[in-house]
Amino acid sequence: MPGVCWVFLLLLLFAHICDGFYLPGSYMHTYSTNDTIFAKVNSLTSIETELPFSYYSLPYCKPLGGVKKSAENLGELLMGDQIDNSPYRFRMNVNESLYLCTTSPLNEHEVKLLKQRTRDLYQVNMILDNLPVMRIAKQNGVNIQWTGFPVGYSPPNSNDDYIINHLKFKVLVHEYEGSGVDIIGTGEDGVAVFPKADKKKASGFEIVGFEVVPCSVKYDPKAMTKLHMYDKVSSVNCPLGLDKSQIIRERERISFTYEVEFVKSDIRWPSRWDAYLKMEGARVHWFSILNSLMVITFLACIVFVIFLRTVRRDLTRYEELDKEAQAQMNEELSGWKLVVGDVFREPDCPKLLCVMIGDGVQIMGMAAVTIVFAAFGFMSPASRGMLLTGMIILYLFLGIVAGYVAVRLWRTLKGTSEGWRSVSWSVACFFPGIVFVILTVLNFILWGSKSTGAIPISLYFVLLSLWFCISVPLTLIGGFVGTRAEAIQYPVRTNQIPREIPARKYPSWLLVLGAGTLPFGTLFIELFFILSSIWLGRFYYVFGFLLIVLLLLIIVCAEVSVVLTYMHLCVEDWRWWWKAFFASGSVSLYVFLYSINYLVFDLQSLSGPVSAILYLGYSMIMAIAIMLSTGTIGFITSFYFVHYLFSSVKID
Repeated sequence: MPGVCWVFLLLLLFAHICDGFYLPGSYMHTYSTNDTIFAKVNSLTSIETELPFSYYSLPYCKPLGGVKKSAENLGELLMGDQIDNSPYRFRMNVNESLYLCTTSPLNEHEVKLLKQRTRDLYQVNMILDNLPVMRIAKQNGVNIQWTGFPVGYSPPNSNDDYIINHLKFKVLVHEYEGSGVDIIGTGEDGVAVFPKADKKKASGFEIVGFEVVPCSVKYDPKAMTKLHMYDKVSSVNCPLGLDKSQIIRERERISFTYEVEFVKSDIRWPSRWDAYLKMEGARVHWFSILNSLMVITFLACIVFVIFLRTVRRDLTRYEELDKEAQAQMNEELSGWKLVVGDVFREPDCPKLLCVMIGDGVQIMGMAAVTIVFAAFGFMSPASRGMLLTGMIILYLFLGIVAGYVAVRLWRTLKGTSEGWRSVSWSVACFFPGIVFVILTVLNFILWGSKSTGAIPISLYFVLLSLWFCISVPLTLIGGFVGTRAEAIQYPVRTNQIPREIPARKYPSWLLVLGAGTLPFGTLFIELFFILSSIWLGRFYYVFGFLLIVLLLLIIVCAEVSVVLTYMHLCVEDWRWWWKAFFASGSVSLYVFLYSINYLVFDLQSLSGPVSAILYLGYSMIMAIAIMLSTGTIGFITSFYFVHYLFSSVKID
């Protein structure tokens, strides 16, 4: 008790001394007037090809000290990000127009590359103080914003291409006067705290916006080559006519210039990402949730009827009879009560079922924890690659849960722990092995295209080390713990001779596949936004909606599986194990088909077979992960439903 009081007093004292708030993303940098800031450049990207390339694969100006790569986390490397330094120098609150460099005469290869990147709509992605550069344009009186700016442009009805060689930057700054608050933030550079005592140090200007207007300007190469990097040049009014723009052709020498204007803004540092994360179509998200709630209510009513009107009525009626009447009733049983001696008979391929359930628990746990953390603001888009890195780390450490669940189910099915090592190894290698094979095939394609999206050999060894040095041992430990856990006891005995299943008018798998449409109805609207964020380069930051959709999806999968399991038992089909899994897991089939639909109708600009193969490969990984996780939800719910149902029946 005294310890609790001391903790409470310390908290009150801390609250009195400082006023704190959390700033998502990265910690705040403040700059004084004339402080030098260099922009960074990320990989060139295109929604036409989905193949990222290095910024310096094109003949751009290089920094005086040479190109230096920024430290990148695991997620950034897997996403194909390659962040390098750049020669673009800014001096806080100094408006200037500067010269960078003039290229040597373009050769045939450079011209071909520039034209190809221009026509494939490649974007240059620049970063200043961890903010991506934003381009704003008006179309039909509406402001449309993009991150990045194009490599060049091709006028309509023309075979000529023009390069963007002059950039007009506008940097929005907010004057920060250390107000004595504690500022705590996490991000790509670590953690920073500005206490009250350091308010003078924290005072200065903070960057809250980074915008660009790209231009193409024809310069006289003879005059420009006399200049040195960062010499002043005259300002340019954009846009210019084609006769004053820099064409891309052989023997041309391209001069690169830029100008920067600092503008004071009322935007505060915590709100600077709002412009990037502005959510469009909130009503659509709410419509998706309302639609899901209607599906859940409908299914809940069916489950309610099954439990109260059918199951409970039959059980109550059965329990009210005396022993002679019960014996007579046993001979006249119909429906699910007839399969009491077969309902817990070992399913086909029991090891595969245990492995898939174990992997499903691991994937669902990873997804749930990641989305919860993201919904509470711990996965800021400012921390590039953090989401993917967090998912991988969670997946590795949840191996212990996967091993435990798989081996305990194996013990329940077999009645013995024999073979648990094989089950644990299979759990550790099944889903990661599938992903590894698909990624290796895609990686060879990316290597052939010389894309920065290709995983380096060194990263392959890192991933293999994480897999076999962390995931596999943890899964084996979980399996060992599973052998020590008590096996789930069946409420009824299994007959030695299997009962014959009556013939049906239609295949039962048809019903199972059809059941997947209900979970898909919960998911498909949010799936559109997720696919758009991945393939169209948009920010996805509505994790609150995604968390709600995940909860609704779990409920729908559980209800669908229970209803279908009960329907199969009513027609004396005791082989419910795999059908319970695929009743909810079949949603993955519709997710994959929807991905193909999205490729055909929404990614019409995607060009070339390489891009389509990459898209389908990643979609296949997503569909398999969804099948394992949703199938696991359905199976576990159905297992406990069947266990409860038959534990209430006492038939000798």
